Amino acid sequence: MKNLILIRHAKSSWEAPLHDKDRPLTHKGMKDAHLVSSNVSDFIPKSYVMWSSTAERASETALIFAQNISYPIECIDYKDALYTFDENKLEKVVKSCDNGIESVILFGHNEAITNFVNKFGDAFINNVPTAGFVSLQFDTDNWDTIKKGKTKKIIFPKDLK
Repeated sequence: MKNLILIRHAKSSWEAPLHDKDRPLTHKGMKDAHLVSSNVSDFIPKSYVMWSSTAERASETALIFAQNISYPIECIDYKDALYTFDENKLEKVVKSCDNGIESVILFGHNEAITNFVNKFGDAFINNVPTAGFVSLQFDTDNWDTIKKGKTKKIIFPKDLK
């Protein structure tokens, strides 16, 4: 069994004239990341790795989740390849995961996340919102052979307010 939790970065700011990759979280984004991460402990596997896009908004979201689920922040693996909006590129990163790893928590971007969960999950999601959490499970021992899996849990900030 392989488990993949995809989390879209929380709401980011467009106010400062920054490169897209450098945009930080807004206050609302930070609140939503804390809200969702404080309500997912029952849905986190016992053993997992945490991967994040190198974009500021994704890495800030990953740090908030790590702190709230007691994951060592120094163990977050930042991957440039996760700074993508294309589900095929996201799929390539996921399928490259070492088979010794059973579970991955991944922080990334839309449209890649919404399209990925619709391609590989069994529940249609119109749009994974910022700070959205989607857990997928695959009946395989090899990441590179994942096919349609089961959507195990969906948690969006609006569901918790």
